Amino acid sequence: MSSTDDREAGPSPDVDERVAGTSRVREEGRQVREGPRSLVFRPSRLTIAVALVATTGALPLLLSVPFFWLSLLIPIAITVWVLRTRTTVDPDTLTVRTVIAARTVPWDDVRGLRLGKRSSVNAVLTDDSELTLAAVKVRDLPVLSLASAGRVADPLGS
Repeated sequence: MSSTDDREAGPSPDVDERVAGTSRVREEGRQVREGPRSLVFRPSRLTIAVALVATTGALPLLLSVPFFWLSLLIPIAITVWVLRTRTTVDPDTLTVRTVIAARTVPWDDVRGLRLGKRSSVNAVLTDDSELTLAAVKVRDLPVLSLASAGRVADPLGS
């Protein structure tokens, strides 16, 4: 037996067995492989900061223009929209939550996906209605495919 065969039979010298064999790493790997996991798509929280900076810049007008204080409702509305809107994908269901309502659809009722303007994604249901997937963009389709357990085809084919 040569020295090359000895290296292949034993653990790799690059792998630290104390780290790779910990119970936490084994448990997380098992959850990824076995457990049903959901994935949540949300709008960027940075939008709230942009709304607050714009409001701060407009504050000098607050005292000079009558009823300008009503413009302070705009950053409040933007904050509510960012915190409330989301799409949750798991292997069994697709849940879309907007500011006003929420709708859960089983994957069996989804016929396909339609790509819209500005890279938006809509789910086409079996009754030919469309459900806009909030905060899901075309670039998210490979991740959506993983989260749906393959019910949505991966456009990259990986």
